[in-house]
Amino acid sequence: MTEQRSALGPQGDVSALDFSVVVPFFDEEDNVDALVDELAEVLPPLGRFEVLAINDGSRDRTEERLLARARSLPWLRVISLEQNRGQSAAIACGFDHVRAPIVLMMDGDMQNDAHDFGRMLQVLESADGVSGIRAERKDGFVRRASSKIANKVRNWISGDRVVDSASGIKGFRTEIVRALPRFKGMHRFLPTLARIVGARVVEIPVNHRPRAAGQAKYGVLNRVFKAFVDLCGVRWLKSRYIDYAAHEVTGERSVAGESRDATDHTRAKRGPAA
Repeated sequence: MTEQRSALGPQGDVSALDFSVVVPFFDEEDNVDALVDELAEVLPPLGRFEVLAINDGSRDRTEERLLARARSLPWLRVISLEQNRGQSAAIACGFDHVRAPIVLMMDGDMQNDAHDFGRMLQVLESADGVSGIRAERKDGFVRRASSKIANKVRNWISGDRVVDSASGIKGFRTEIVRALPRFKGMHRFLPTLARIVGARVVEIPVNHRPRAAGQAKYGVLNRVFKAFVDLCGVRWLKSRYIDYAAHEVTGERSVAGESRDATDHTRAKRGPAA
């Protein structure tokens, strides 16, 4: 019962949630229990929370195992896409369903470490977004080398400076992620997209673990071309994004004939310019 009260606040009041955690899953049945156990240990001391497990059309028993755990954990919500739509769609689905002002995210393969969420929440007290840097990646040489090259190319073309854009563990203010443009592959560019809409994003070192179960869903060859096409789209989006500052001005004459102005300052960033 202590865990339940810590998670949802008095009488399960979701309006009092401090943060939401989005975790996309695709064929990760062997990692479900370990990840849920870790979240159940790490998250309660951090505040009132919910976890959205997004089942991206898994073909194994991922959904079954998530539902089994959700029966005894009121903070665990299971949302299933009817078909496999990819990591970006699963993350976007999570963004649409979170109920807290802060959204944290991690991969469902247990390579991210939920213990990093505490520091991320501290960063989000003064920033709009935070992204992890896998300083000591526990992947093979080919994956690490290709990722390093991809980050350099991504920064060169996008005009941004992101050390590790593909890191799966991140956090943002919910209002930011709901303002992001949606497209397949967006999960690779979240820090850059957040900056486009005006967010201040900070990167911090995070722990990274070797995959203990299941199989990697991405290889070098199956993502190079798609990632490059997406990157060109991000460059176009950045160059065409509408960014303006304005204020409403009204002039009224007083009885004495003097004029006074009232101004309402606004700043807006919206979609690509027509």
